[in-house]
Amino acid sequence: MSLWLGIESSCDDTACAVLRENKDSIEVLSNCLYSQIDEHKAWGGIVPELASRAHLEKIVPVLEQALTEAKINIEEIKQIAFTCSPGLMGSLLVGANFAQGLAKDLNVECHGINHLEGHIYSVGALPATPLLKSTPLLQSTISLIVSGGHTELVLAKPNFEYVSIGKTRDDAAGEAFDKSGKILGLGYPAGVEISNLAKSGDKNFHEFPRALNEANSFDFSFSGLKTAVLRYVQAKGEEFAKEHIADICASLQEAIADILSLKAVKAAEKHGVENLVLCGGVSANYRLRELMAKRAEKSGLNFICPPPPLCTDNGAMIAAAAIFRKQAGMLTKNNEVKAWNDLW
Repeated sequence: MSLWLGIESSCDDTACAVLRENKDSIEVLSNCLYSQIDEHKAWGGIVPELASRAHLEKIVPVLEQALTEAKINIEEIKQIAFTCSPGLMGSLLVGANFAQGLAKDLNVECHGINHLEGHIYSVGALPATPLLKSTPLLQSTISLIVSGGHTELVLAKPNFEYVSIGKTRDDAAGEAFDKSGKILGLGYPAGVEISNLAKSGDKNFHEFPRALNEANSFDFSFSGLKTAVLRYVQAKGEEFAKEHIADICASLQEAIADILSLKAVKAAEKHGVENLVLCGGVSANYRLRELMAKRAEKSGLNFICPPPPLCTDNGAMIAAAAIFRKQAGMLTKNNEVKAWNDLW
């Protein structure tokens, strides 16, 4: 049994989590986060310098909260895992330096974990985690990582080898939500607001384009969707858009969820993989989860998706990924970290 501290600071969320590694399971004792939405809302997007400053201010209070909720002392931590890449350079440096300094002070090992790998293994930090030796995460999976900065289909193999089989050529899905939301006069970030409005709207009200919808293409493109929303609002007028905002949001959400789920399932079928993982911030979207689950079931796939609190950037997923690597004997020690591109 060992206590782990997971630290995530790749973008605009400062997160710390305490996990207990048992022989055959993972137990999440705390998973605390400070969201910087208020710091960036006035600018309509993330300002890197503001993000790194907020991490500096909040990382100690978030750590203290995580320790308090876990009911442990800092000296009980035996392993530390932190996000090493990808992300905003200043934000990453805050988390990495803090983790390495703390590890040196506690005389414990410190491990750099890739942010995208963390998302894939976020489902390993579920409250009722499957046995580590039998979980589908140790089999081949097709993982759809979808967030404000990433939209990528990855073939994840049992030996922690990754093959990128499709990704966005321009905007990520989260960016499409935010930029379209701005056009529609919604606040930042717009994803949650669009999702809430869509619940009372008609998803068939207007058919927005699904780009790169060819049979053998697993890449994505969402910049044209943003433009389509702009042209639609310009053609119909702002009053029309306000009157039918729920219907437009439902139609927009459907376009994004449709193409994401369609390509993810096709990728699993093509590569003969039984396990389909949906992760990343946008995976909290109810329509995407619903459509993915429905299409996965129809194709006989095992659909795996973390609950909404584990979809966003969080420390539990970073520690969970490190624990899975340790169990497999493939965890880098101390500062010997590998970038995502080195794992292909």
